[in-house]
Formats: sequence, structure tokens, C-alpha cells
Amino acid sequence: MFTPALRQRFFATVVVYNAVVYPIGVYLWLKRIFSFRRSVSSASDGSRRSAHRRCEELTQARRRLIHLPWFAAAICGAAWFLCIPVFIGALLQVQNPLDPRLLWHLPISFCVSGFIAVTHSFFLVELASQWGLFPVFFRDERADRTPNIFTLSLRGRGIVWAVSASICPIASLLLLVLAPRSPATNAAWLAVFVGVIGIAFGIFTALMMSRLVAKPIDQLRSAADAVSRGNLAVDLSRAGARRADEFGRLLCEFDQMVRELRDKEKLRQTFGLHVGRRAAERILARDPGLSGVEEEITVMFVDMRSWTARASASPPAEIVEIMNDFFRVSVRAVEEEHRGMVNKYLGDGFMAIFGAGDSGSNHACDAVSAGCEILRAVKGLNDELAAKSARQFKLELEFIPARRLWAASVRRNGLSSLQLETR
Repeated sequence: MFTPALRQRFFATVVVYNAVVYPIGVYLWLKRIFSFRRSVSSASDGSRRSAHRRCEELTQARRRLIHLPWFAAAICGAAWFLCIPVFIGALLQVQNPLDPRLLWHLPISFCVSGFIAVTHSFFLVELASQWGLFPVFFRDERADRTPNIFTLSLRGRGIVWAVSASICPIASLLLLVLAPRSPATNAAWLAVFVGVIGIAFGIFTALMMSRLVAKPIDQLRSAADAVSRGNLAVDLSRAGARRADEFGRLLCEFDQMVRELRDKEKLRQTFGLHVGRRAAERILARDPGLSGVEEEITVMFVDMRSWTARASASPPAEIVEIMNDFFRVSVRAVEEEHRGMVNKYLGDGFMAIFGAGDSGSNHACDAVSAGCEILRAVKGLNDELAAKSARQFKLELEFIPARRLWAASVRRNGLSSLQLETR
């Protein structure tokens, strides 16, 4: 469709257009990049500026950084799509009117090339800014919480990638098929060349998409697997802070959930040191609220007889070892074998509760069975002590009679008044 004169004017326009447009695009790009350096310097210099003013400038710089891929895409798109009127106008100065086929072949060609260039510019700048600039501007702040930002969603990424990697190369091949044959051009090799270029750009776009989309999904899957195995030492805050799109929000919210699970686990472990592991788990799982609940339960008190006098005459290491053995077998008998809860440790004894949260159980029988089991376990400990030491150091227990707790109001700030009846 090009005559020799049109071909000469076309290539001359390519040289002149690039010589004019490229310096302008590079200037606008470098101006935007260097503005971030000035923003960092002004935000850190607080000698004559208020903290509120510095915060506003830092927020604006973060917003410009998040929108940096859009800025690059705008420069690239303007440079490419401006080719349509410039080149058609230059060709009209040589031949007027032009071949009607040029009036739609040429714009479509520029649109196809421009869309591929805009897509790659957007993804490249997004990857580069997340790698180089986001760690500087979002060290202690989440990018997705920056106000008044617009990011490309996952659906939008899929559509852009599909158009760039499939529709644009197919459109180029269709243009070649519909274009008239030139005796000086081998159409088959030209089609192969265009197809190879389209495949290369498609693969490159897929690699960038995998970096932008597949990596955060892999991070989430690995973190979820670790949490399911009980490992709460996962940290996605750094990865989430560098994403302003839905992936950044998803990573940060997942990290916040894991952090709350760690706090709850720490509370459960710390609380369990005071009221027993099983009691802590039941209390945390079944919070009665401020109004309290009323239940019928059984309370058992266990205490070692004359322990203070005996402990004063024995080495501390031996006393600690004996107490650890006693509490180990006793707590196992109460919590693991008879569905009770160790509620309080009372020096050389403890208080166990049966039936809390399970009023349908036979908690009184469970308490008696647990007491019998503790007696058998203590007898075994006495036999071991007798075998280890020539001295007779015998553990003796005092069992307060089982009590029925008819009314108890359990509140978050402690245990209110109790009404007990001895049976």
C-alpha cells in the first residue's frame, strides 16, 4: 500500500517523531522519579515544618508512587496513540487522498503495538517500584491504606494480559492476511516474524503476571499450611505492605489474623499457668460475658498434709521435684482422665472443678473417681520415694469433702460470692 514516496516519508517521520517524543517522555519520567527523592528529604527535615505538613507530603508521595505505573502507561500510551494523527497527516502531505486501506490498517497497527507497549510498561514499572521504592516509603505503613488510590484489580490484570498476549498478536496476523501482497515481500516469513514477536511478548507478559499474581498466592498458601500445622511464626506484613492492590490487603489481613491467633495462644498459655490448661481453654471458648451464668458443679480441694513442716526439713531441690511429680499425676488424673479442670494452685494443693460447661455430666462421680485415682497415683509416688531414699518421706493427702456449688456468678473481673452446701 506504500508507494516509494510514502515509504520514504514514513521512515523519515519515524526518525523525527522518535527524536522529539522520546526526550519529552524521558524528561517527564525522570522528573517524576526525582520528585520522590525530594519528598523523602523534605519529609525527614522537620526543622521549620510541622509534623502535620510532613505527614501530608509523605502521603502525597506515597499516592504518586502507587500511581507510578499509571503514569508510565500514560506516557507510553500518549506517545504511541499520538502516532495515528501524526503519521497519517505526514502521509497526506505526500499523497492526498491516501489508499483507503491505509486509513484503517495504520491506526489498527498503532493501536495493537501501543496496547502491548502500555501493558508491558505498566507491569514493569509496578514490579520495579515494589522492589526499589516501596520498601523506602512503606517501612511502617500499609500501602493499601493510602487514601484516594486506584489500583489494577486481579480481574483487570487478567483482561489486560489476555488482550496483550492473545488478541493483539492475532490482530497483527489478521492484518497481514488482509493486507495486499507485495512482490518484494515474503508474506510467509513476515507472518512467522510477527508470530514469533507476539509469542515472545506473550511469554514476557506471563512471567510478569506470575511475579505479580502467583507469588502472593504462593505466599498465602505457604502461610496457611504453616498455620494449619500449628506454626504461628509466619510474617506476611512486609510482603503485604508493598502491595497496594487486593493482594496487599489480603496478605496484611491474613498476617493480622495470625498475629491475633498468636496473642490468643499466648493468653491461653499464660492464663493456663494460673487456672490450668483445660480451664483456660474452656473459659476462652465459652465466655459467659458480663452477665455471668448459673451452673451446678462439683468442686474438689486437694492438699498435702503437714507439707510445710516436712518441706522445712528437706532440701529445696528434692521438694521441687516431689511437688512437680505430685502435680503431674494429679492434673493428669483430673483433666485427662475425668473431664475436670484445675482451677487454682494453692501452694501444696489445688482446686479442681467438675461439670463447668457440661451440666449434663455426672460431675460428682467424676470428682470422686478423680480423687481415687489421685490416691492411687500418690501411693505409687510413695513407693518410688521409698525406693529412692532410705528416709521415709511419705505424701499424705487431705481431701475436703466434695461440695456442691449451687449458684456461682462467674464474671470477667473475678469470681463473685459463692453459696456452698457440704454433702
